Amino acid sequence: MIYLDYNASTPIAPEVQAAMTPFLAGHYGNPSSGHWAGAPAAQAVARARAQIADLLGCAPAEVLFTSGGTESNNAALLGAFWAAGDGARHIVTTRVEHPAVTEPCRFLERLGAEVTSVGVDSTGLVDPDEVAAAIRSDTILVSVMHANNEVGTIQPIAEIADIARAAGVLLHSDAAQSVGKIGTKVDELGVDLLSLAGHKFYGPKGVGALYVREGTRLEPLLHGAGHESGRRAGTENVLLDVGLGAAAELAADLSWAGSVREQRDRLWAELQQVWGEGVVLNGHPTKRLPNTLSVSFVGRRGADILAALREVAASTGSACHADSVTLSPVLEAMGVPLDVGAGAIRFSLGRMTTDDELATLVERLTEVVPNQVSP
Repeated sequence: MIYLDYNASTPIAPEVQAAMTPFLAGHYGNPSSGHWAGAPAAQAVARARAQIADLLGCAPAEVLFTSGGTESNNAALLGAFWAAGDGARHIVTTRVEHPAVTEPCRFLERLGAEVTSVGVDSTGLVDPDEVAAAIRSDTILVSVMHANNEVGTIQPIAEIADIARAAGVLLHSDAAQSVGKIGTKVDELGVDLLSLAGHKFYGPKGVGALYVREGTRLEPLLHGAGHESGRRAGTENVLLDVGLGAAAELAADLSWAGSVREQRDRLWAELQQVWGEGVVLNGHPTKRLPNTLSVSFVGRRGADILAALREVAASTGSACHADSVTLSPVLEAMGVPLDVGAGAIRFSLGRMTTDDELATLVERLTEVVPNQVSP
């Protein structure tokens, strides 16, 4: 079995599992309790928060634990909207965001918000000048993902941050796909809010974090007792917080990214050698996550190809029905033609990907997709 869907979810790293294990049976006290049973749990949560802060280059007090990337995005978008007060109702985002951003924006529109979604070019890249043009006097927040989950294109967040700061507008970035793959130091990016999800960088599912720059006002999603410095009510999930912290410590080492990029590029070269113009790249040729290769087999249906490759775990870029194909919003925003986008497949590599697996993938693809290049 060949796993090439690391952008969807990663396995839990052995180091993360080892850190979590003691909290499955022991250290059961409530972190908020002021006695001997709660102290180890409180210390573990504090250490995990510090590990995440080290990864992001921020203060531990600026790290808010959540249940994952979706909650982090909702906390940023809804929290900023509710905290803005009367007269501020405008949000700027892009057409290639994950549903965890686009759906909260739609919800906010039902509450009276106005949302402007800027487009992208054919490589999935946002033009900072278009973001600047979209900002209004009543703009609350700009939300632009750091790297796209489908095609891997990395956005010019630092440039957009300069624009937002000059306009006095908050900048949020969904960094679920970039953490652990490229640098995500918040001061280098210039963001006020940044979301991450544990299961995208070898941590457990069901836990994430939101970086909240000191002084940034957010109305909490969850109200109750004063957990997370009053920003998120509910007893801390010590087990998962510990796992996220261990994953963050592991993610600080990006030395593996170079070899994975080489594997990805070799795979792309082999696909071109076999299929020639019958296979095209989706996403930016260079400004792209090191592990992500989205390609389209022209005139084919990606879902049909993957159905024939039952031992390969990967994702398509379109929804196929019996008599029709619907492109993903990302490919549609990029202007990818239907006959190209229908054949989209995302191969996302990871720390455990081997050269033998990729060689087997190409071999199996040649059995499923007719060779487009004459020998």
